[in-house]
Amino acid sequence: MATDVVLVYVTAANQDEAKRIGRVLVEERLAACVNILPGHMAIYRWDGEIEESPEAAFLAKTTRARFEALRARIRDLHSYNLPAILALPAAMGDAEFLDWVAAQTG
Repeated sequence: MATDVVLVYVTAANQDEAKRIGRVLVEERLAACVNILPGHMAIYRWDGEIEESPEAAFLAKTTRARFEALRARIRDLHSYNLPAILALPAAMGDAEFLDWVAAQTG
């Protein structure tokens, strides 16, 4: 069901880190698929200072039931003290694709 699938947005230090984490998530069935979005700039406040740094991001497709395990695994593997991990519910989608996500993470 669409309401069970979530798209998880995560930032990483670079494309290699995003690929390394993404591969583990798929291998461990925490995500059905990970799409890496390389090469963007992040502007953020950290320790009271405005920072700018290059990053990569990735989108992991998973289910609500697998989100906490996925989040914990990302935290284990990530180089950041506080990685951005944001789950967005799939309000709608292709039914066959949503079933595939559920099957791959089940």
